[in-house]
Amino acid sequence: MYKELIGKEVPMIDGLDKMSGRLLFTADMQLPGMLYGKVLRSPYPHARIVKIDAGKAKSLIGVKAVITGQDMAFPKYGVAGQRILDEQLLAGEKVRYIGDEVALVAATDPDTAAQALELIEVEYEQLPALFDPREAMESSILIHEDQKSNVPYKINFTRGDIEKGFNEAAVIVEDNFYSPLHYQGYLEPHAAVADCDASGRICLWIPMQSPTLGRGTYANALGIGEDMLQIIQMPIGGSFGGKLEYKLHALCALLARTAGRPVKMVNTREEDFQAGLPRVPMYINMKLGVRKDGTLAAKQTEIIADNGAYINYGHAIMLSSAHRHDNLYRIQNIATKARLVYTNKVATGCFRGFGNPQIHFAYESIMDMAAEKLGIDPAELRLINASQPGDVTPHGWKLLSCGLSECIEKTTEAANWKEIRARKKDEKERFARGIGIGCCLHVSGNRTFLPDWDGAYCFIRIDTTGKAIVFPGETDLGQGSRTTFAQIAANELGFNVSDVSVKLIDTDISPLGLGTFGDRATTLGGNAVRLAAIDAREKIIAVVAQKMETDPEDLFIKEGICCSKTDPARKMSVAEAAKQAYYQMAGGVITGYGSYAPPDVRVVDPETKYGNVSAAYPFVAQISEVEVDRLTGKVKIINLVSAHDLGKTINPLLADGQVQGAIAQGIGYTLMEDMGIKNGAIHNRNFERYNMPRITDMPPITSILVETNDPNGPYGAKGLAEPAFTGLPPSIANAIYDAVGVRIKELPITPEKILKALEEKQNK
Repeated sequence: MYKELIGKEVPMIDGLDKMSGRLLFTADMQLPGMLYGKVLRSPYPHARIVKIDAGKAKSLIGVKAVITGQDMAFPKYGVAGQRILDEQLLAGEKVRYIGDEVALVAATDPDTAAQALELIEVEYEQLPALFDPREAMESSILIHEDQKSNVPYKINFTRGDIEKGFNEAAVIVEDNFYSPLHYQGYLEPHAAVADCDASGRICLWIPMQSPTLGRGTYANALGIGEDMLQIIQMPIGGSFGGKLEYKLHALCALLARTAGRPVKMVNTREEDFQAGLPRVPMYINMKLGVRKDGTLAAKQTEIIADNGAYINYGHAIMLSSAHRHDNLYRIQNIATKARLVYTNKVATGCFRGFGNPQIHFAYESIMDMAAEKLGIDPAELRLINASQPGDVTPHGWKLLSCGLSECIEKTTEAANWKEIRARKKDEKERFARGIGIGCCLHVSGNRTFLPDWDGAYCFIRIDTTGKAIVFPGETDLGQGSRTTFAQIAANELGFNVSDVSVKLIDTDISPLGLGTFGDRATTLGGNAVRLAAIDAREKIIAVVAQKMETDPEDLFIKEGICCSKTDPARKMSVAEAAKQAYYQMAGGVITGYGSYAPPDVRVVDPETKYGNVSAAYPFVAQISEVEVDRLTGKVKIINLVSAHDLGKTINPLLADGQVQGAIAQGIGYTLMEDMGIKNGAIHNRNFERYNMPRITDMPPITSILVETNDPNGPYGAKGLAEPAFTGLPPSIANAIYDAVGVRIKELPITPEKILKALEEKQNK
């Protein structure tokens, strides 16, 4: 290494392309002879398809392909790690939610395709629909007839002695919480471009988080071998978990194969709301026992997760909710029961936090409730119980680093916690101020639902101009992982960052990476990039050492020049070394390889859910100071302090961007975002009606980066993006309670809910 690039503020390497509008997104793509695809969707939440007549659509001038769910036998499929196969590309016998895919059209222009959809005649026989998962659990009406019930997945586990724990408790609190559907709100809707060659091999250009996983899923859905499908990752205009496997991609491939021409499909915003994969709603009952000294004695949790019509990643998300939060604090006696339930609503999926925000909203709210009942400061209760470095948690998680206590201490100090908590409150004043805290933890990699492996691979090519090309297996979602990878590679190679490029994923060329989710990109992908760069550096030095007839130990690389430590006059450019290798290997190039598999990480036991699931675990503490208008119920966040144990800060500029974006999303989830679903229909299905935070809703933010240097992370780094969201909802809810004495246990916390709670409090 010639220069310490780690910890430096490096702008995004694709930032200028984004700002100038030069970056090509999927919706911008044009291929010769390209057609435009559209989807006909069900208007009913639950109905049998009696007959489909597509004759008029097929005869419309400009229509090149029409496919219905009754035209062929579509295989059932599921996403990676999903053992229940419950989806088909098109519904042939039954639709299960408003938006279910029934038919496809490809035409020479979008207007003709839309007109053709209107000409397809579908006769439905409506069926009783189930919208409440609590009712669906008990109903004899089956949403999927091949299942014994509407509960496809169940989780039950116990740690310690739950009865003994509650008997030891001086204080026991129990309550119910609810978190709703939540739309990811990315600017770029789902999109795909597909082409099929003469051999039947399909190429897909898609904005996707995990092309390798997607290739397997889509091949199964299409009934073809994985070798017949190539996926090229396009730049992603926002994802937040919402762009893993998505049916539109495979539908586009199906249309291209049928039409024999390239096809482009882009969701309208309404379609994206109607048939996207929003956050899984959950009903949570939690009971917590705390001893007189403030230590946690026992916790009992019941979760009902509203899966929607198809599972997608609902099974893994529910496991995350049931399992992950238990490792935040030291507690030995735990009992959990969770149920994933089918309903006749939009299928749900991944969203930043992966089940963690739902459960932490409940857990961190009930921690405050217990603190009040015990007469102890909420921050102090958390410090008493905070997990520590070296802990092995009740689920077998090994915390090699843990900065939770430091996060709590730094946030409370920066937010003037004690002074603000000590202020006297006057219930006659219209505007009331309060302060609240919320904590969380997350993973950096995840072996809970992908049992085969969880690691990363990278290779780096040194071209004859002395520049490096990095081929990672992890995608950039817009969060800047390509910049982070360039930083890491340049740091180890002795290059300038400007001399390193990082390629997007192409499944024909790139490593078979799992992609970007579970905050794995920097920790796992970064380790692989670092090892590949070290390998490439050693090979460059070996070539130079041979040419200069010197010991490789005497050489180092600085700004792309390989220099002698003992004789500075002796040097050779990396470009010249690469050319020497090119000549020696008859056209070969210097290539570095890096493979990283985290040590002592294994898949959880399928029954007990026990096992160390991740290489590293990041922690967060967030404090919100709010002002509540007692007259209108409106909440204004006036200050926010957010501390993040991210192991080591690779790039402070990108880290701060992640925190700011996560906080904006967290404010929306907590206070305003509501999809407005009733009887299976989503009413708030555009950005005009779906209320999201504006710049005027953003408070002053103090971002604190706590470095604990995890031994498994590259330079000590852990994840950041997902936990930066998770502690915010309970911190705001706890602050509202501190301000006006009412606890809202159902998100979003709207003015109407606050006013109703204040009225009920006054009438008691």
